[in-house]
Amino acid sequence: MQNKKIFILLIFILLRSSLMASNMELLTHYRNNGIEDIQKQLDLSLTQKAYWNEYLKNIDTKFGYLESYDNVLTCDKSQSQLSLYMKDANNTYQLQKVYSAYTGKIKGDKHKEGDLKTPVGVYKIVQKISKVDSFYGPMAFVTSYPNTYDKYQGKTGKGIWIHGLPTLQQRDEFTKGCIAINNPGIECLDKHININKTLLIINESSVDKNISKDFLGDVLSNLYSWRYAWIYNDVENYLNFYANEFVRFDGMNLEEFKKYKKRIFAKNEKKTILFNNINVIPYPESENIYKITFKEIYKSNSFSFTGDKVLIVKLINKKINIITEK
Repeated sequence: MQNKKIFILLIFILLRSSLMASNMELLTHYRNNGIEDIQKQLDLSLTQKAYWNEYLKNIDTKFGYLESYDNVLTCDKSQSQLSLYMKDANNTYQLQKVYSAYTGKIKGDKHKEGDLKTPVGVYKIVQKISKVDSFYGPMAFVTSYPNTYDKYQGKTGKGIWIHGLPTLQQRDEFTKGCIAINNPGIECLDKHININKTLLIINESSVDKNISKDFLGDVLSNLYSWRYAWIYNDVENYLNFYANEFVRFDGMNLEEFKKYKKRIFAKNEKKTILFNNINVIPYPESENIYKITFKEIYKSNSFSFTGDKVLIVKLINKKINIITEK
């Protein structure tokens, strides 16, 4: 079944592509070496910047490269605004609503429990709470703070919500770190978003809406170069994608990680590695830092895994350096 899918993909590429020389080369590889050689050639093609430049040409990359999200919430702390963008029929993110918002009493990025700051970062909405204390209005949406990058930076705290305003009490014009909007606003938000398909970006100022497709192409081609080294057991090239300051989510440092990966690669197993629902998002208030998330499907003779993967990478001289992963 896998070979059949690959062959169908090859035929699709041959029919759609105008690069006849490349088609001839692929067909010759297939004629001489069979379907596995073609698969390797296709995997290599996914590492090419030219492919991603062409692929991204007509894609809305207003907030990055997003496969998983139909809605984007942006919070501009300096303007006390929460904005909702929704994907339209043309797969373009359009501004739908702007809500006045209260944020943390103290300016700046959150670093520790109780510092009264709203975090800066990229988050998911992980839960809707319909029954809350009247202080939080009719409902609340729980964010994924602290995320993988927050934990890598040693940030602490929890319970960062988007919620409403008190129905029975008075309140100050700030929060302890949450984002609060008026109650008609939180009810409107509830009607418009699917929490599983909503991204939240919080920034000190206006969230960037002019993301470079060139940089996104660099990140995506590097992501698939990392995958290519992984699939074809090139341990040295695989490990070259990891920064010296790398620390895995569980505390494993780079030297420990290298030893661990070299033991696995030494098995020289044939692997299937697929990435679905890829998202590449520039990290606010951070230079050349990107959050990459995707669903990973991994199969080998000794191990299989299907689940969510997170990489935090720094783009240096057009190459990604992985600083943490989960």
